[in-house]
Amino acid sequence: MTTATLDTRTLGRTGPAVTSPGLGGLGLSGAYGRTDDDQSVRVIHRYLDAGGTLLDTADFYGAGHNEQLIAGALRARNRDDVVLSVKFGAHLVPGAPPDGFDGRPAAVRTSLTYSLQRLGTDHVDVYRPARLDRSVPIEETVGAIAELVEQGHVRHIGLSEVGAETIRRAAAVAPICDLQIEYSLLSRGIEDEILATCRELGIGITAYGVLSRGLIGGSGTVDGARAMAPRFQGANREHNEGLVARLQGIADAKGATVAQLAIAWVAAQGADIVPVVGPRRIEQVDSMIASTGIELDGDDLARLGELIPPGAARGDRYPTRFMADLDSER
Repeated sequence: MTTATLDTRTLGRTGPAVTSPGLGGLGLSGAYGRTDDDQSVRVIHRYLDAGGTLLDTADFYGAGHNEQLIAGALRARNRDDVVLSVKFGAHLVPGAPPDGFDGRPAAVRTSLTYSLQRLGTDHVDVYRPARLDRSVPIEETVGAIAELVEQGHVRHIGLSEVGAETIRRAAAVAPICDLQIEYSLLSRGIEDEILATCRELGIGITAYGVLSRGLIGGSGTVDGARAMAPRFQGANREHNEGLVARLQGIADAKGATVAQLAIAWVAAQGADIVPVVGPRRIEQVDSMIASTGIELDGDDLARLGELIPPGAARGDRYPTRFMADLDSER
């Protein structure tokens, strides 16, 4: 490893410059077990103090809790030093997972109004529908966000978990800076068509799930959202953990952890890709940042591809009911 500092990359041809890796907020709002707000704020501050700029959240993370947490963490900071990337649109049900998505223009405007209030800001830097609402043409959803861009409430438009056709239709309406989508050594579906489409159109990738929700380099604990994930269940989990174990030798040779190696692999797939990682403890922030010091050459990448080839993981990345929401999987 070399000395590690956060990289700076640009989200597509039209988007903002951000630091890589970015910090994802989902885990700070209880998705993977209980959290402590004071510790979560320290996590955010550690990332910002290291020069980090990209904070990724959603209005439905903790039913607004995550946006309020970020607002508190930024209270004594310069708002313009960070890039706030916000997803919206999930229908929430008390005590249950999200149940559908709403991409109607009126819902777009309403969702943003609440997010601005919770975040304590007058604009978000990237605004994106969390999933495609199949009852609403993507042109209408993106068009509504484009109006918010014109009004100054949103700086850039992003997408999340949509397929190549939807990407093209959206990009025909307004500039799209990035697509947020799962991408890791265990989840390589975007390599079939989606990644090439984004590159053709000058759209960046913000890659989440780079550690496969803890399958790669995690503690082995299966709780929260993980408990429902097919990849963590029964024989699937045993098989997938066996795949991850293959990485240990290369990680050791690089003086790195398996998790750091996995983050570095995603970052090495192109300067247009920004991994987004969700640390919950300060030491995880430090580990995430240290991943930028791992150098992977062509031989390393080829070997990693041999150890875990595309399609090697067993089990869908979401439960069946949520897979149906992924336009990217159709």
